[in-house]
Amino acid sequence: MGGIEVGIGVLVYLGILYETGDQLLAGLGFSIGLVALLLAHSELFTENFLMPIAALVAREGTGVELAKLWGGTLLANLLGGWLIMAIIVFAFPDWHPVLAETAQHFIDAPLSLEFAALAILGGAVITLMTRMQTGTESVPAKIAAAVAGGFVLAGFQLFHSILDSLFAFGAIISGAPITYLDWLLWFLPVLLLNLIGGLLLVTVLRIVRTGELFELRRHRNAGRA
Repeated sequence: MGGIEVGIGVLVYLGILYETGDQLLAGLGFSIGLVALLLAHSELFTENFLMPIAALVAREGTGVELAKLWGGTLLANLLGGWLIMAIIVFAFPDWHPVLAETAQHFIDAPLSLEFAALAILGGAVITLMTRMQTGTESVPAKIAAAVAGGFVLAGFQLFHSILDSLFAFGAIISGAPITYLDWLLWFLPVLLLNLIGGLLLVTVLRIVRTGELFELRRHRNAGRA
C-alpha cells in the first residue's frame, strides 16, 4: 500500500506544479503522501533500515528475513505506484507535459558525483524521517516529521528509488519518450545509493546504541525468567 499512498502525494505534487510552477510549494504538497503513509501504517522501502538492522545485530532477526522484508516492500511499492500512476495519467491528461518534464529531470540525469550525492541524500532523508517518528509517541510530532521529510525530498528533487519511479511510470504510461529500460538503468544505481545513504548516514551512526538497548532488554527478560 505504500506505493499507492505515496502516489497520492505525487498527485498533489503534480497538481500544484501544474497550477503554480513552484517546486518548493509542490514539494510541500507532496508531504501529504508521507502523512498518509504514516497514519495508514504502510511501508515505504527506505523506511525499513534502522530497526530491522538493529534487530539483525541483536540476533532477533535473520538475513533471510531482512531480505524478504526489503525485497517484498520494494516490489510491492513499485507495483502499487505503477497502478496509482496509471489512474492519475488517465484522470488528468492536461498534466502530461509536467509529468514528462519531471520524469526526464531524473531519468536523463548523467551518472556523476551530483547524481550520487542526490541519491545518497534521498535515502538518508527518508530514513531520518522514520527515525524521528520512532523517537516520539506524539502523533503531531510524527506528522511534522512526515511533512518535513516530504518537503525536503520532493521540494529539492532529491533522488529516491520509489518516489521518482512513480514519475517515470506515469511518463511512460502517458506516452513520453521514456522506456522501462531507461527507468531501470536509472533505478538500479539510485537504489544502491539510497541504501548507502540510509544505512551509512543514519543507521550505522545509531546502530551501536540501538544494539546496546536490545542487549539490555534481552538481559532483563532473561532475569525475569
